[in-house]
Amino acid sequence: MHFRVPSRAFVNIWLRRVGVLLGIVVIFFAGVEVGNGRIYNGMFAKTQSGLPAKLDYASVNQIYQLVRSQYDGKLTETQLLDGIKTGLVNSLNDPYSEYFTPSEASQYNDEVQGSFSGIGAELGQTQTGAVQIIAPISGSPAAKAGVQAGDIITAINGKSTNGMSADTAVNAIRGKSGTKVTLTITRGAQTNVQLTITRANIVVPSVTSKILPGNIGYMQISQFTDDTASLASAAAQSFANAHVRGVVLDLRDNPGGLVDAAVSVSSLWLNSGQNIMQAKAGSTVLQTYTATGGDTLHDIPTVVLVNSGTASAAEITAAALHDNKDATILGEKTYGKGVMQQLDTLPGGAELKVTIASWYRPNGKNINHLGITPDKIVAASPAGSTDDAQEAAAIALLTK
Repeated sequence: MHFRVPSRAFVNIWLRRVGVLLGIVVIFFAGVEVGNGRIYNGMFAKTQSGLPAKLDYASVNQIYQLVRSQYDGKLTETQLLDGIKTGLVNSLNDPYSEYFTPSEASQYNDEVQGSFSGIGAELGQTQTGAVQIIAPISGSPAAKAGVQAGDIITAINGKSTNGMSADTAVNAIRGKSGTKVTLTITRGAQTNVQLTITRANIVVPSVTSKILPGNIGYMQISQFTDDTASLASAAAQSFANAHVRGVVLDLRDNPGGLVDAAVSVSSLWLNSGQNIMQAKAGSTVLQTYTATGGDTLHDIPTVVLVNSGTASAAEITAAALHDNKDATILGEKTYGKGVMQQLDTLPGGAELKVTIASWYRPNGKNINHLGITPDKIVAASPAGSTDDAQEAAAIALLTK
């Protein structure tokens, strides 16, 4: 497009470009602090080769002055800076790296802690950029309304999601408890399916457990949050006290969460020191995660249930138990998210979640975009069915 002052279209285009360039400056001079460990432990410091040690951003300031003097609309410094930072992170073309404003960071941390107001669904993006449901949280308004893993959200309250990031979509869907939001979704051959969902305050314990008939322990983990390790440990001990003959670990529609929690859960089955996963940048091993001890369930036959909504930390756990020959995987192919994020706290309460490595399962494979294929593939029961074909198949396998 040719430059024509004072074209608003021109200014908008260059504002986005300014966002990317100024964002580099902002990140370099913002004093990024070490992350708070919610995504993983430790910091893998490295410098990108090919980038200058110091930027000459005089031209960026020149464009900012043009925007400042010519843009026909209201702008605030906070709005510009947030746009700059968002633009920088979006320029990575990585659906898992995100910049959170202070309010967005607060919402994100509430979700990691297992409490938030919304519909209760984890969002991601496909390789083509479409906003996608990774998994609805069990018992949430989204699950009750019929939202399913793999649904593509094409509009939110009538507004198209074309070009919208997952983070922006989350903010559009979030809202006060009791209010409604309408999602337009595509599900396979079905298009323009509209689901109106009433938002609610969602506090979901990440682990539920019970003893099934036949003395089979059943543990469901909905996501890996702050309370997962302690709740899973208590469930495992109750199984051991009951001398269960087998365990069903249900990770279906579990979108992932904290790597530390995945390590703790895996350690309930694995001997101390056994490999859970490796974090690699290219071919360089940055960190190896091993079982920490307390293998309460090590000698108990286990079946892990997975489906297309099983992602990230849930895939880490399933792969660790399977590759160490402590469990059989049953169900459907998993989502396939094999990258790790660092969560950095920025001045003013903002946060940066950035992909810093890929993780590799004990057998040496990375599952990013590939997922995990179960040992035994069992399709889910039809929607609305009162039976659970996958759970029944797991119980049958354990009671042989």
